[in-house]
Amino acid sequence: MSQLASQIAVVTGAGRGIGRAIALKFAAGGADVVCISRTAENSEKVAGEVRALGRRAWAHAVDVSDAAAVAAVVEKILAECARVDILVNNAGVTRDGLLMRMSESDWDTVLDTNLKGAFHFTKGFARGFIKQRSGRIINVASVIGLIGNAGQANYSASKAGLIGFTKATAKELASRGITANALAPGFIETDMTAGLKEELKTELLKQIPLGTLGQAEDIANAALFLASPAAKYITGQVLAVDGGMVM
Repeated sequence: MSQLASQIAVVTGAGRGIGRAIALKFAAGGADVVCISRTAENSEKVAGEVRALGRRAWAHAVDVSDAAAVAAVVEKILAECARVDILVNNAGVTRDGLLMRMSESDWDTVLDTNLKGAFHFTKGFARGFIKQRSGRIINVASVIGLIGNAGQANYSASKAGLIGFTKATAKELASRGITANALAPGFIETDMTAGLKEELKTELLKQIPLGTLGQAEDIANAALFLASPAAKYITGQVLAVDGGMVM
């Protein structure tokens, strides 16, 4: 079933991991996809995979923390696609370290990418959503934004801020038929978690009732639901996809 037939979706951080899985899931669901990544190589690669599924795709390399660069790419996307129906703010980075030793640069890099990046893209497409009186905004937060984590003060703050941003955006745009929701992935098997030591993974699994790490596909399935007609009456919510880690 083509749940997203004739829809155009923009996915940031689409070059790998969760973003790539969402882009491909949306394409399989009938959407055309704009793939945003920091590097042209990654964005072009995923755009090629989308096209292989029979959908249109566009690739753009941009630093989501750069306001001018985002404004320029938003203008280009609207010129190419005429409209956008779904925005997934997924781009994110980590710069872990204990608070006492954390540099201002590491703090700024994480907040500027994870939180300000979502602000830039949401602001860029909001006017079009309002004009067409429809739109789906999906922000990829994290369970760490709900519970915090030692050594991740910057990441926790960025993801908690993204949840607050989602709720405020939902309230501002609801009267125009636009929904905004957040996903809070638990520990997912991606490049970001691949470097974890086995003993740490063992300890993490003890915190997860389902006893396993999640897959990028699990987050993509949740994103597809929030973007689909089935979720038209859901807004301002945080959906934890975490194997029961946060209850």
